Amino acid sequence: MRFPLEPTLKIAGHIIGHKFRGTKKFATVLQLEPLHTCNLTCTGCGRIREYSTSMKDVMPLEDCLQAARECGAPMVSICGGEPLIYPQIEALVAGLREQGRIVYICTNGMMMRRKMRDYLACEFVERPEEVNGLLAVLEAQKLILPSEAAQVRQGPKDPKKAVIRPSKWMYWNVHLDGLEKVHDIIVEREGVFRECIAAIRMAKILGFQVATNTTVYRETDMAEIETLFNFLAGLGVDGHTITPGYDYDAAKRDMAKRLNLDPSKFFLTRRATVEKFHDAKSWSWRYPLFGTPIYFEFLAGLRDLTCSAWAIPTRNIKGWKAPCYFLTDKECGTEGHFSSYVELLENVEWDKYGVVEGVARDPRCENCMVHCGYEPTASLGLQAKPGDTLKTIVFNFGSKPKPKARPEPAQVFNGISAKASPAQADAVRG
Repeated sequence: MRFPLEPTLKIAGHIIGHKFRGTKKFATVLQLEPLHTCNLTCTGCGRIREYSTSMKDVMPLEDCLQAARECGAPMVSICGGEPLIYPQIEALVAGLREQGRIVYICTNGMMMRRKMRDYLACEFVERPEEVNGLLAVLEAQKLILPSEAAQVRQGPKDPKKAVIRPSKWMYWNVHLDGLEKVHDIIVEREGVFRECIAAIRMAKILGFQVATNTTVYRETDMAEIETLFNFLAGLGVDGHTITPGYDYDAAKRDMAKRLNLDPSKFFLTRRATVEKFHDAKSWSWRYPLFGTPIYFEFLAGLRDLTCSAWAIPTRNIKGWKAPCYFLTDKECGTEGHFSSYVELLENVEWDKYGVVEGVARDPRCENCMVHCGYEPTASLGLQAKPGDTLKTIVFNFGSKPKPKARPEPAQVFNGISAKASPAQADAVRG
């Protein structure tokens, strides 16, 4: 099937339970930002500017775990910033799993291999023969250096420290916005794409689940994204999230002031989104995309949906962000943040936001068709049409799509990557 059975049933049970109880608004996914510090400066990321005064701050571990308990979402997407920089990321993942959450670690991939070496070092103490076999495979495929393998065999530096382990309840969610050339331009650093691919290959060898997330911009070549998905299928990647690039205020300010670029030439309008995603309906059946077929029909302009940002709330250093992941309305709470999820639900005037029948309730929402606002409307059936339920069941419980085309390496690794190390260059080729 498209997704692992038990996590799928957990999410379905969560939704059905709230509907049975008549809950009008509830969380399906928590977007948890334990910090905004990042090791990259991606074009189009507004966090750089919006939270510039708190880039070095972090949320206490207990606050992070309490946020998950508070909103009750079955799935937690740990984002940021780069969440692998968070000093207690291993304890956070372990704590969320103890709560029974499905965990996505949204990462740029630059620190993944280091975290997986930590896992191997811990495992070496318990099963040295098996780990030695894995290290041999990783060394042969240039995914780990001999010196790194030797360090793994020394065991963990701190045996009491948690590590991030493979699980059907956890995904590495790697940011990839295109093939090598385009991706490295967007993240503003050469060699990042190759490191991401090396990390993905290592993760699959070790038994981790891996997903990718992709943002589509005005200059994105959708044929290139298909090539990317076909390539990732050959690596065993489990699924993909894809969403249109939205011109929210913080991102526009960063682009104009930091890079001296015109945001209108980078981000998508609503009309441009529909044009870009005109094949989204067929994509959802040809590729293992995460979401619902209803949302992809919306992206293709085949139906209308309204925003349900309350179902995928964001909790960060300053509190519960209002009204959504992208907008911070200074009139809400304390400078756009509330101290609890309940306060967020009860005090935000949700009818002020989104687009209804083509009319933006707030001008800042005009071009937004993003996943975290509109996917919940589809998955919760808030604007369901006859046949939608059956379509969604077939989509979720049907067989996982297996793209057949395998692109040539020259198509994928089409950038300069002058700063990539020889190990990175070898690793991506296998």
